Amino acid sequence: MACSKAVQRSAVLLQNSTGFENYVGKRASSWWGAVQMGPPDVILGVTEAFKRDTNPKKINLGVGAYRDDNGKPFVLPSVRKAETRLAEKQLDKEYSPISGTAEFCKHSILLALGSDSKHVADGLNATVQGISGTGALRVGGAFLASFFPGAKEIYLPTPSWGNHGPIFRHSGMNVKSYKYYDPSTCGFDSKGALDDLSKIPENSIVLLHACAHNPTGVDPRPEQWSEISAVMKKRKLFPFFDMAYQGFASGDVAKDAFAVRAFLKDGHQIALAQSFAKNMGLYGERAGAFSLICSDKEEAARTMSQIKILIRPMYSNPPIHGARLVTEILSDEALHKQWLGDVKLMADRIISVRTKLQDNLKKLGSSRNWQHITDQIGMFCFTGMNQQQCERLTKEFSVYLTKDGRISMAGVTSKNVDYLAEAIHTVTK
Repeated sequence: MACSKAVQRSAVLLQNSTGFENYVGKRASSWWGAVQMGPPDVILGVTEAFKRDTNPKKINLGVGAYRDDNGKPFVLPSVRKAETRLAEKQLDKEYSPISGTAEFCKHSILLALGSDSKHVADGLNATVQGISGTGALRVGGAFLASFFPGAKEIYLPTPSWGNHGPIFRHSGMNVKSYKYYDPSTCGFDSKGALDDLSKIPENSIVLLHACAHNPTGVDPRPEQWSEISAVMKKRKLFPFFDMAYQGFASGDVAKDAFAVRAFLKDGHQIALAQSFAKNMGLYGERAGAFSLICSDKEEAARTMSQIKILIRPMYSNPPIHGARLVTEILSDEALHKQWLGDVKLMADRIISVRTKLQDNLKKLGSSRNWQHITDQIGMFCFTGMNQQQCERLTKEFSVYLTKDGRISMAGVTSKNVDYLAEAIHTVTK
């Protein structure tokens, strides 16, 4: 009897054991069996849906890269010329220094601060090459997470570029927000921003879009920048500028750098991320820069040493070709002048299609005030359309955009602006 029960227990244990082993075996058939599918990228999803659409009138307003008036990618003539010159030099492919070449770093920071910058002349900048603007922000995030003397908190405008939050969280920082965009006016919420900034704890970091705010296209006016600077100085807040569109916003590199230069004039020390993706069309070359403006030359040397130590295990050395193109353009007077004309050409095209879109909506008899289309600046426009209207645009007119009503003005051309205006007018009546 006892023997029989023992056999039964053994059989149950064997069955349970076999089931567990089968379960473990299934889970262990791959190391990554427990990894879940991540959510799709919103912008890439818009592009994929656009590609599948067979409507000949379809428009992609989700793309975050410049397109010419034929809707094609545009390589700047100055960049073409720089590439020819580099090919003639038959340069080697040796590693770049950890921080990038000294020439690239010098010309990058001078473009941002001005050729007459006293901060650069006095050696107060610690500047390194970054892997475009994203990489520059990530390097900055790593440095601030390691060395910022206050709380490791960074405040982003609401809304902000979708990658800002992930970049700084990945850097080990706590991400918070402050008011910025006013949906009722499709403009800058000056009162809300100043009120929030005045309440942010002292010794916190505040991210600021230097120009062509992404995704809204809404920038503070010069006098509003002065008010922001004053509040931040009073509250002892540290400014981290993201300048991805210098020159591409207004067509004037000095005008687009106004906020950065004004804050330095007001006595702030700043962090700065630069990108040459938009203003030189070097999207795939990944050329950018990260800078700290310090109190003295010795401090700049110390911070530079630590930034390089952080970069070394990240990616060791930055890529060389894009940085060489930037250096070639910015170091040669004639080529620099040609580039300024190229970037103004791109900016002027964006400004012109904004005007045409607004004018067409007026001509169609829209009862809405579309003034914000031309008040906003840069590649993106927050139209003020709601999700239902955006979905109708896509379903009925094959106009592809994100559901928050943001459109990329680079996707608007002289050939499709009439159709786009009619579509917007129809869904917003």
